[in-house]
Amino acid sequence: MASYDTTLTTRPPVAVHAAGSTVTEPTEAPVMQLRDVSVYYGSYEAVRGTTMPIRQNQVTAMIGPSGCGKSTMLRALNRMNDPIPGARVSGEVSFHGQDLYARDVDPIQVRRRIGMVFQKPNPFPKSIFDNVAYGLRINGLKGRLDDHVEEALTKAALFDEVKDKLRKSALALSGGQQQRLCIARTIAVKPEVILMDEPCSALDPIATAKIEDLMTELTSDYTIVIVTHNMQQAARVSHYTAFFTAEVDDQQVRHGRLVEYSQTGKLFTNPADKRTEDYITGRFG
Repeated sequence: MASYDTTLTTRPPVAVHAAGSTVTEPTEAPVMQLRDVSVYYGSYEAVRGTTMPIRQNQVTAMIGPSGCGKSTMLRALNRMNDPIPGARVSGEVSFHGQDLYARDVDPIQVRRRIGMVFQKPNPFPKSIFDNVAYGLRINGLKGRLDDHVEEALTKAALFDEVKDKLRKSALALSGGQQQRLCIARTIAVKPEVILMDEPCSALDPIATAKIEDLMTELTSDYTIVIVTHNMQQAARVSHYTAFFTAEVDDQQVRHGRLVEYSQTGKLFTNPADKRTEDYITGRFG
């Protein structure tokens, strides 16, 4: 993968065109930028024409009804759709100005810099220690492995709970602990961006609250993008929110589309688009 210049430079404001509304962004450059991004499966356009930034050290939430393409767009941010036969992306997904879909970009390195936490906790059938150390080992990280594992577990707010059983199976942990272990496994290889696809949907309210608190703490070091069906969660944890919906074209085919992107407080209290208002007030979706 081409090396990145991670120095953020000042760029002109970018107008976000969200199906009829326009948001003028701050002048500092986003860590990621989507420009007219569409995702296809074969000839089917699953999500069309998305333009929005991902702000550094902020939480950006993607919300919307089922089938609107939130998870598809999230997976496009680190090329997780690549292995799907017929999947392709048009437009530009840039990371510090580098087009992530350029020919010389290694998707494995993309996923190292932009990690993913999935909806259902998926620890490996290994010890807690080996779960976190796995990525460190395959990436050839140097230094004391014990220190790296402890650092990742501490950042994931899990170390104090598991420090006396690091060599025991990760599968013995509770669901919430397993999800925090998966977060630790992700951050162990020191990504810059963490993608979370409904990370709390399989968790109880107490475990959910811990994950939400953790997301807030992690923004001191990481940029987070979360897909959630829980609008209250988006309102609680995110700084910016993107609302997607599903539109039906003249051929009666559904396509996902970004309707509105804004600061979270503004989107929930004073949405610019009636479709956003209808969704957040429960009139549809």
